[in-house]
Amino acid sequence: MAQTDFLNANAIEASIVGARSQVVIPKKIRATFQITQGTRVHFEARNGEIVLTPITPKYFEHMAGCLGTGGKATKVLLEERRREREL
Repeated sequence: MAQTDFLNANAIEASIVGARSQVVIPKKIRATFQITQGTRVHFEARNGEIVLTPITPKYFEHMAGCLGTGGKATKVLLEERRREREL
């Protein structure tokens, strides 16, 4: 699969909220953002919109350095995520 620059990806897709308040993320968007079963997501209400951010290694790579820890925090978070998947 070709790698996509997820920070510059533009796509508009639609979905319907189901009976249990679940929403299916369209396949094209899941593929673009490398969202698979078990991927954690972050929800944020921002300016009248709901923003969903997949918490993937690419997300951590993008955020690396924002805490000024030289990447140590990223390594700790990725290790924690790996341990959670083993449970």
